[in-house]
Amino acid sequence: MTDTTAPRVLVTRRLAPGVLERLAAACEVVHHDSEAPLPRAELLAAAAGCTALLTTLDDTVDTELLDAAGPALALVANHAVGTHNIDHAACAARGVAVSNTPGVLTEATADMAWALLLAAGRRLGEGERLLRSGRSWAWAPTFMLGVELSGTPLGILGMGRIGQAVARRAAGFGMPVSYHNRNRLPAGREQGARHLPLDELLAASPVLVVTAPLTAGTRHLVDAERIALMPAGAVLVSMTAGVVDEEAVAAALASGHLFAAAVDNFEQEPAVPAALLAQERAVLAPHLGSATVRTRQAMGDLAVDNVLAVLAGAEPPTRVSPPQPTAAPPS
Repeated sequence: MTDTTAPRVLVTRRLAPGVLERLAAACEVVHHDSEAPLPRAELLAAAAGCTALLTTLDDTVDTELLDAAGPALALVANHAVGTHNIDHAACAARGVAVSNTPGVLTEATADMAWALLLAAGRRLGEGERLLRSGRSWAWAPTFMLGVELSGTPLGILGMGRIGQAVARRAAGFGMPVSYHNRNRLPAGREQGARHLPLDELLAASPVLVVTAPLTAGTRHLVDAERIALMPAGAVLVSMTAGVVDEEAVAAALASGHLFAAAVDNFEQEPAVPAALLAQERAVLAPHLGSATVRTRQAMGDLAVDNVLAVLAGAEPPTRVSPPQPTAAPPS
């Protein structure tokens, strides 16, 4: 018989194996056991009376959902680093804590950024499509030439955990690194990289990796005008939906200003702009940055750690502070 006095927790997506069992031992779990998002009407109904919601980036946590959950709700535990799907002000007004899963996905995401950078610069997507198409081809000194990364300056927009991990990997390619952050890192964490104003960074980056988080101040921070500042023939890798204007990337590829680009997640997932799909030199990945067995297990465990802490009356270990209003984008 179900204990009706037990705390109720809604898990909106299928989790890595073994994660759910820890939660089920401590509370009543309502689990949407699917890789597809929970339809909105069902999400609202399932949230009623919950003490915690374990959500993903596809779940919009707004006043409607918070009201549907009711006064028992104490935590929204996002199974992600980003929390742009959550109305922080509305949560704070109701005394609802917000947590995320930072740190545990840093290395996997940095690996993916490099995989995309290599794939874009060396035209691996084009090459594989050519072979699979059955079209004839022949090796030649001028056949499918790409961009050599060794020794090429690398720009990183967003020098948080993931940006710093991307920078560490650049050392193996002998690439001098420049970066932009709203706040400059302490010298001991810069790894020899130089901090530049944003527009100067773009102008100095024939290769650019964007890992900055999406906020009100960073949405479309890299737009058509800023892409135009990059050197002709540059390669751009976007690891954060919304920071780079996807339509502007497609236009820069079409014009030839960008040699290649790679995008790991998109503003309107699962939709991908048709203009990007049409570009042969766009490498497009279905949000795979943290998609390793070990990392998704660790993310799930950390999300559950936050829920279990709140159920025990403790502070969630990776609580997110409400973002401060942004007067202007970083420059």
